Amino acid sequence: MARDDVQASEYATSVIGYNIAPDGTELSPMRTSECRLTLAFVAGRQGDLEQAVDLGVEGLKDGRQSKVHLRMIASELDQELQRRFPGEVTLSGLSDAIRAV
Repeated sequence: MARDDVQASEYATSVIGYNIAPDGTELSPMRTSECRLTLAFVAGRQGDLEQAVDLGVEGLKDGRQSKVHLRMIASELDQELQRRFPGEVTLSGLSDAIRAV
């Protein structure tokens, strides 16, 4: 699992890097959103709840085209984090972002 997390993290980070213009404009918002959600899963599995929630919320920002797809992935992330970190108040930020999509 750790090896897979490293590979997923490296891939997601490189895809984000390739899809953000020098001025900060996202060239492929859907692709970068999915990669942020991937990084959120990795952060959660590594025990970094705050980073997982932050990346999950970032991946759900307004302006994305396929909100149903992103909501599905983010809901899986939310379930995983709820399982790993039961009762953590920090999770409400992700839950609120999912409901807002």
